[in-house]
Amino acid sequence: MKSETGKNIPKSKLALPIAGRDHIQGPIEAPIALLEYGDYECPYCGAAYPVIKAAQKQLGDRLCFAFRNFPLVNSHPHAQHAAEAAEAGGAQGRYWEMHDLMFEHQESLEDENLAQYATDLGLDARRLITEVLAGEYIARVREDFRSGARAGVNGTPSLFINGILYSGPPQADALLAVLTVQTLSQTNNPSFSK
Repeated sequence: MKSETGKNIPKSKLALPIAGRDHIQGPIEAPIALLEYGDYECPYCGAAYPVIKAAQKQLGDRLCFAFRNFPLVNSHPHAQHAAEAAEAGGAQGRYWEMHDLMFEHQESLEDENLAQYATDLGLDARRLITEVLAGEYIARVREDFRSGARAGVNGTPSLFINGILYSGPPQADALLAVLTVQTLSQTNNPSFSK
C-alpha cells in the first residue's frame, strides 16, 4: 500500500486471537485467523455479519474467527450496552448466541431489547441487564477497544487476517478470495506463521 507521496505505509499488525481471552469460533490452531473489531450498532458491521458467516461456513475448521468490541459510542448510543450484553451473555455461556441475535436485530438494541434477547436465549435476563447497568463488563470492553486503537483501528468493522489489516472490499467473494489465498499460503509454505 502506498501513500499519495509514494512512501510505503506499513501494514497494521496485531496479536492473533488468544485462547481463553477472546471469544473464538473454530479451532485456535486453524491456518487462518480472522479477527473483527466491531460495533453491534454499526450498519457496516451489520453488513459484514453475513459475509463473515458465509466465510465461516465455506472454510470450516480452516478458519478461527474472533470478535472484539469496538463500540463507537459517539455515533452509536446503544453500542456500549450491546457490547456489555454480549459479554454478560458470555458469562452465562451464550456469548455467540447473544452476538448473533444483536447483529440480526441491530435496529433494536435498547436495554429492554437486550433483556428480551437474554430471555429468548434462556438466560437469566435480570442478571444480564443488572450486570450491564452496573458496568460489570466495562473493563473488558475497554480492553478490546484499547487493543484495537493500538493496532490502528479507527472505524468498524476492522478485519485482521492472520494479524494483518484487511483493507479490501466488504463483499463476500473478495473476502473469501483473500482468505482462500491465506489457506493456500499455509498449505504451500509450512514456515508461514500466523
